[in-house]
Amino acid sequence: MNELAVFVFLLSLCTGAIAQEPETTVKVNVKLVNVFVTVTDGHGAPITNLKKENFQLREDSKEQKIAVFNKESALPLSIVLAVDTSLSTRKDLPLELTSARRFAHAILRSVDALSIYQFSEVVDEVVPFTSDLKKIDRGVDRIRLGAATALYDALYLGSRALESRQGRKVLVAITDGGDTVSKVDYKEALRTAQEAEAIVYSIIVVPVEASAGRDTGGEHALMQISGDTGGKYYYASSLPQLDNAFQQISDELRTQYLLAYYPSQRLSDSDFRRVQVSIMGAPAASGYKVRHRAGYFTSKSPW
Repeated sequence: MNELAVFVFLLSLCTGAIAQEPETTVKVNVKLVNVFVTVTDGHGAPITNLKKENFQLREDSKEQKIAVFNKESALPLSIVLAVDTSLSTRKDLPLELTSARRFAHAILRSVDALSIYQFSEVVDEVVPFTSDLKKIDRGVDRIRLGAATALYDALYLGSRALESRQGRKVLVAITDGGDTVSKVDYKEALRTAQEAEAIVYSIIVVPVEASAGRDTGGEHALMQISGDTGGKYYYASSLPQLDNAFQQISDELRTQYLLAYYPSQRLSDSDFRRVQVSIMGAPAASGYKVRHRAGYFTSKSPW
């Protein structure tokens, strides 16, 4: 091959590379958005007989086509159980642990996994994700009292642990609602839970003798985080109330719906997309309560 032929050959390779470059570098990233939905009647009982056509899903008020619809009772669960062990819970901690142990035994199947965190002035993972009830029981037995309360740190770290899990992701926090020493704030804790697609349930333990003077700031934050992630909050001041809260959480997790969709393309100044779900064409639908996450972020948090 002479020099001219070599030059033409090399030029053709370069031209081909340039011509093909747009095909290899220009990509459209279409993300499937999952929305786990809990529907209850006026008494709080789960509604389990709805079909795809009973749901209307909107993103920022624009209707979306539901691409995936499933009833999620069989989908694996990953649960972070975060237990407040600060000094303010010392009288109630034995009851909390008794009820939490019952919850784990009632909810877990072989396909599920539960992790236990304890939080006081620091946050410790007591049991990594497992479905082994003996390991969970031993972990519960190792939980000990601490001093201060790092509630937001616990929500943040628990959500981070759930982020890479598959299936449904749930964080259950048992606490008296205070926060005194967290390194992260409410905003960071909420966004991390939303990015992980974690459903947050809060069981707020209220000592009757101290109810008049307690700090309610953490309680209100838990209520908001629970609502924005599609979960719920409960108050409890006795073992039966704790058991009842855990039972309601268990019932809901067995009767959720999954709606998933590909968002229609649009431009927006905000990286947060708000999701709305409503029920149509079902008897007594006007009395149903629908819970799901408030929305999702299109970019990762800067933290």
